[in-house]
Amino acid sequence: MNPETLRILDSIARDRNIERELLINDLEQAMISAAKKHFNSLDADEFGCRMDPMSGEITIWRNHEPEEVGGEGTREVIPLESLGRIPAQTAKQVMIQRFREDERSSLLEEFSKRQGDIVTGTAHRYEGGALIVQVDRAEGFMPRSEQIPGEQFHPGDRVRCLILDVRDGGSQVKIVLSRSHPDFIRKLFEAEVPEVAERVIEIKAMAREAGFRTKIAVSSIDSKVDAVGACVGVRGSRIRNIVDELGGEKIDIVRWNESSQILIANALKPAEVEEVSLCFELGRGTVIVREDQLSLAIGRRGQNVRLAARLTGWDLDILTPAEFGKSLETLEQTVRPIEGITDAMLDRMGALGMISVFDVEEVGPGVLQEELEMSPELAEQVITVCADQAKIVAEQQQKEKEEAERRRAEEEAAGAALLGAGSAAPATDAAAEDRAASILGDPGPSDATPETTPASTEAMPASTEATPASPETTPVEAPTGDEASAETPAPDESSASETEPPSATADDAAEKPATA
Repeated sequence: MNPETLRILDSIARDRNIERELLINDLEQAMISAAKKHFNSLDADEFGCRMDPMSGEITIWRNHEPEEVGGEGTREVIPLESLGRIPAQTAKQVMIQRFREDERSSLLEEFSKRQGDIVTGTAHRYEGGALIVQVDRAEGFMPRSEQIPGEQFHPGDRVRCLILDVRDGGSQVKIVLSRSHPDFIRKLFEAEVPEVAERVIEIKAMAREAGFRTKIAVSSIDSKVDAVGACVGVRGSRIRNIVDELGGEKIDIVRWNESSQILIANALKPAEVEEVSLCFELGRGTVIVREDQLSLAIGRRGQNVRLAARLTGWDLDILTPAEFGKSLETLEQTVRPIEGITDAMLDRMGALGMISVFDVEEVGPGVLQEELEMSPELAEQVITVCADQAKIVAEQQQKEKEEAERRRAEEEAAGAALLGAGSAAPATDAAAEDRAASILGDPGPSDATPETTPASTEAMPASTEATPASPETTPVEAPTGDEASAETPAPDESSASETEPPSATADDAAEKPATA
């Protein structure tokens, strides 16, 4: 061995990010394995090896037992050339195996420290729906569940993603990547907004449906810094970079507030909220919005209210003022007739966010006894009455839903029928043209008698009769479609009755040419 060995080890250490001392130890263990193979020995302590880290010189020796008890053992130096080809091959295999183990340990340690950070890699290929990304010296995989829906990468494309998890897979390190996790957006904000990275602005809560919309609640510890404005940037420059990275995903930035009612109203923007009623016992918030704001508050397929609920941690019900008033009225009409119920109890129910018979049934008698100071018997009676009324209301709502679905189905069927009638119009016009042509027939010779003219309008409509032609002219051509009714004059009824008996048919007229 010579200094060239050290240069090779140094190169491997740099490329594989493995400590130089580990590689030297691996080489020493490989040489010991070669010596054991050469001498057919199983004793692990019989051989030793040392590599000089400065010169690269390798020394292998064999330990001999002392001949006498209490004597000193001897050490026999083994020339490297005497080991032979097969032990050298064994040493090579041991070195490769130990190098791989060291590299795996190095990768596991390196990427475990980077877990939760954003990395930039290169798309390599797809395997079973998972995207394989080359990240530095390792391959990471992005499962389908961690990809943004509808997003596709081609080999060689730059991929920016989050290191979600690092696992020891035994033979290799499994690096799980993600672009759909909410922390991916959090890290993007830290990269694009210095105030977020410096913790001047804090992202308090986040809710995301990857590929569609994300809601973020932010707050600032500095009163001079506008949290929302800083995240958006001048003319939207900062938020635009994040949206472009996410492929156009919409991002709503709302102002955080410790008051749940204000936070819910902010989270439902751009809809305008009239009032928010909270029921802490159920963890439910009832939001009242105007009729024209209802669809905006709910969002497309319920997306806006769903994200707002996840952002705030409350179950949200969106009602119009009319629906809210009807729910309160039903509750009052159900509970008030019960003996022992007072106006103060009804007001307290509303203050606690119990605005419907469903809410009262769900909270149970314990809350009524504790919060409204009801007796156990009265609380049980209220729960029973509200449960019965809740069944009736649920049945009514189900009927209304079925009726609405039936009307919608009828409207869709009527629309489909109109579309079908419109597409059948050209076929109807063509059929009318064929009928007119069959009635008028082919033009005949000019010496035909007048008796061959169709006799009555019953056999041939006036709008499709042929106009008599002069002897010098060519026979009349049959008009078609609208031209038949617009240009062909109707025959006089008296002359028609004289020239043809009433029993004449359209087929007869078609066989005889019309003459002047």
